[in-house]
Amino acid sequence: MLVSALSTTATSSFEPVAYLVDGARRFGRRHRRATEFPRVCLDPALGRAIANAYMTAPRRDERAFAAYAALCAQTVQQYHFLVGRVDFGGLGVAVRIVDEDPYPDAEAMVQDVHRRRLRVYASAATGNPHPYLSDGENDMFRAVHDAFGHAASGRGFDPHGEEAAWLKHSAMYSPLARRALATEIRGQTCARVFHYAGTGYPEQKAILLPRWFSDPRSVRVG
Repeated sequence: MLVSALSTTATSSFEPVAYLVDGARRFGRRHRRATEFPRVCLDPALGRAIANAYMTAPRRDERAFAAYAALCAQTVQQYHFLVGRVDFGGLGVAVRIVDEDPYPDAEAMVQDVHRRRLRVYASAATGNPHPYLSDGENDMFRAVHDAFGHAASGRGFDPHGEEAAWLKHSAMYSPLARRALATEIRGQTCARVFHYAGTGYPEQKAILLPRWFSDPRSVRVG
C-alpha cells in the first residue's frame, strides 16, 4: 500500500460564496458544525481505514443501490436548484460540461462561481465510468459538490478540503443518501491519498462503507 505524507492540520481556506451558503441553507438542513469548516481536516488514521475499506470492496454491491438511488434523486433536485432561474427561486448558475479539467485550483473555480458560472470536467472524458450513476447524473453530482461542498464551505480540492466539502455537502442529503456520498467523496479521496499516493484515481464503485464513515461525528476538527 502506498501512503502519501499528509499534514494533520487544516489547509488554508477562502471566503465561502455567500449566495451558495444561503442556497444550501434554504435547500436543506443547516449543519450544526457550520462555523468549523475552516478547521476541518482529514485524520490520517481514519483516512487509512476508509481507504482500506474502499479498496477491498467489490466494484458494485446491490445492497448499496437504495442509497445510490437516494443520492441520485437528491442530486438531481440540487442541480435544478443550482441552475434554476433566480426569479423562480433558483440560484442561476450556468453549468458547462467540458472535456478537460477546467480549473488549476479552487480559487479559479470560485472566481467563476462568483459570476454564477461553473465548468465541470465531463465524467465521460475521465475513462473511469461509474457502475451506478450515468455520465449525466455523475456530471450533475460533480457540479453540486463543487458548488455546495467546496464553494459554500470555503475549502479547496486537497484532502483536507475534500473532507470539509464532504461534511458541508452531507447536510443537504438524507441519512440514506449520505451512505453513498461517503463512498463517493471520502472513499475515493482516501483511496487516492493512501493507496495511490495522490498520483492516480481509484476505480469508481457503488458500495457502502461501514456506517461510521458516513457519520459527521467522525470528522476531525483541528
